Amino acid sequence: MADKQPFVTHLYTADPSAHVFNGKLYVYPSHDRETDIKNNDNGDQYDMNDYHVFSMSEVGGPVTDHGVALKAEDVPWVSRQLWAPDAAAKNGKYYLYFPARDKDDVFRIGVAVGDKPEGPFKAEPEHIKGTFSVDPAVFVDDDGEAYLYFGGLWGGQLQCYAKGSFDKSQLGANEPSTGNALHAKVAKLSDDMLSLASPVSDVVILDPSTSEPIHAEDHARRFFEAAWLHKYNGKYYFSYSTGDTHYLAYAIGDTPLGPFTYGGRILEPVVGWTTHHSIAEFKGKWYLFYHDSSLSGGENHLRSAKIREIVYDEQGKIHLAEPQPQIKPPAARLEEEDS
Repeated sequence: MADKQPFVTHLYTADPSAHVFNGKLYVYPSHDRETDIKNNDNGDQYDMNDYHVFSMSEVGGPVTDHGVALKAEDVPWVSRQLWAPDAAAKNGKYYLYFPARDKDDVFRIGVAVGDKPEGPFKAEPEHIKGTFSVDPAVFVDDDGEAYLYFGGLWGGQLQCYAKGSFDKSQLGANEPSTGNALHAKVAKLSDDMLSLASPVSDVVILDPSTSEPIHAEDHARRFFEAAWLHKYNGKYYFSYSTGDTHYLAYAIGDTPLGPFTYGGRILEPVVGWTTHHSIAEFKGKWYLFYHDSSLSGGENHLRSAKIREIVYDEQGKIHLAEPQPQIKPPAARLEEEDS
């Protein structure tokens, strides 16, 4: 099975975003590297500074590392931390979307353009106006409309925008403890894929039992980070990480903008603290791309990308094609883990 070992072992890869371009499967992960920075809720230990692109003709077959596609030093507005990226194709071009801290240490989202799926990519000189936080994911619908999803709590700074604009006092591991959970964000992209074509709006996840938004205290179901959207059988599936409860969950909607109704869990906790994924169809099968820290012996900041097959039941619910080994969930917070 393809999920037994990471599909890349010569370097550490996390947050894998998978797409099928020109009949091949391409994966765009972040690149973990060794660091002496102590684990903390601000995410400083995730000290990534470039992106590699990988491709394969068969799941479980040989994987090609196409080398460095983009480096932090080549992006004028970036100061540090190239976190989880995504890619898209439109108009005969390929687009790499990425989060990074600007010169004021505030996370923004940038875009780089290439002529081939593997790059290299040339970054636009400025970040995308109106974007903030982390974890960009792009969905191009059947009608050609493209949507940018983003957001991440704690070190991802989403909580700093709870009142509509950046609030520096909310940096760190703060989020609402009552009321509605903070939502991921979404906006339409312009036809050239380089700017926002609509205001940023909330990706609302509804509780199926009440039809009300998920509450902030519902850490097992609320959004934390790692937005992803895919389409199956005419429905839109918004999937995400619950963060400190370590699940991958999903919700289903009728439009790319939602609202989405909570549908269940895709993946239980894995080795390591973070969970970040993508979902793609390739050669008639559906796959979950995710990461864990098994290759590094459990080091939270040294993760490796893996693949599992998923299936849908008659109600459109997502299941793993094979059972997942059960592990003890990671500590709820990094401070607890370090104590």
